Amino acid sequence: MQINKKQLISYIKKLSEPKVLVVGDLAIDEMIYGDAERISREAPVLILLHSHTKLILGAASNAAHNVATLNNGKVSVIGVCGDDFQARQLRETFEKADVNCGLLVVDPSRKTTTKTRISGSITTSITQQIVRIDRQTKAPISPEIEEEVLKQIQRAVPEHDAVILSNYHIGTLTPKVIQETIRLANKYNKIVVVDAQKDLGEYKNITSMTPNLPDTQKSVGFSIETEEDLKKAGNKLLDETNSKAVLITCGADGMFVAKPHGDYTKIPVFNKSEVFDVTGAGDTVTAVYTLALAAGADPVSAAIIGNIAASIVVRQFGCATTTIEEILAAIENI
Repeated sequence: MQINKKQLISYIKKLSEPKVLVVGDLAIDEMIYGDAERISREAPVLILLHSHTKLILGAASNAAHNVATLNNGKVSVIGVCGDDFQARQLRETFEKADVNCGLLVVDPSRKTTTKTRISGSITTSITQQIVRIDRQTKAPISPEIEEEVLKQIQRAVPEHDAVILSNYHIGTLTPKVIQETIRLANKYNKIVVVDAQKDLGEYKNITSMTPNLPDTQKSVGFSIETEEDLKKAGNKLLDETNSKAVLITCGADGMFVAKPHGDYTKIPVFNKSEVFDVTGAGDTVTAVYTLALAAGADPVSAAIIGNIAASIVVRQFGCATTTIEEILAAIENI
């Protein structure tokens, strides 16, 4: 495929301009690290001597963090947290990441979604994850909390250039929240991009969506083995959602962009390097792709920029972010 580097560079330099609203399931990743010391005498388990704890924004929060590092903090989040210690940690981590969390809705009956990963190491090996503990309430939000979320969405959508619906299916994005967010985005002529793991056909009249290959297969109901299968899947999602473009991320096989009227583009993986951790790479793609669309890029150019950004963050452990400078440097190697 032909790549117009000059055009891509112009779009990348504009990534700092749009204001983005992220609506979805907010979470915090608690990364606990320790050095393997000995086996416990109480049970056949490893004892770690704690070295440090790192708090990272996860799920929809990670998409917002990725946006913030690119547009100098012109990003707001709308979601639900509990009235607990983890909620305070979430707010503090948002503030450190320069993400506006003033629109959060507090529900004392819910747990703030927290994914605790405990990792250990010895001097002669790399750090390895031992166990993950999830703390969350998966039931849909109550009608009362839903109304509070809708009020924040109605207030915020007109003030932003693009909206990301980030659905990790933890309960925030009810059908009513999804429909009202999309309705308002279209009313005010805003970009609206969906990042969801299932039920992709429920998102009607959107700008685009960014499902990965396994989630696409589950949603369309058939296995995707060839490029013809990708075209068929893309067409089905386009028909079901009435979106302007569908971006399917295919891991090591790159990306596939489907647009109406049989317009397809296969994008290879650019800037290949050793992959350390793909955690959160999908959030990076969605964030960068949305910013690029809001900056005026066409879907294929926006996908290429998202592709390059993802190639940078997979070199780091855990949910990671990148910068405009790093993306510009990487594009020179294409």
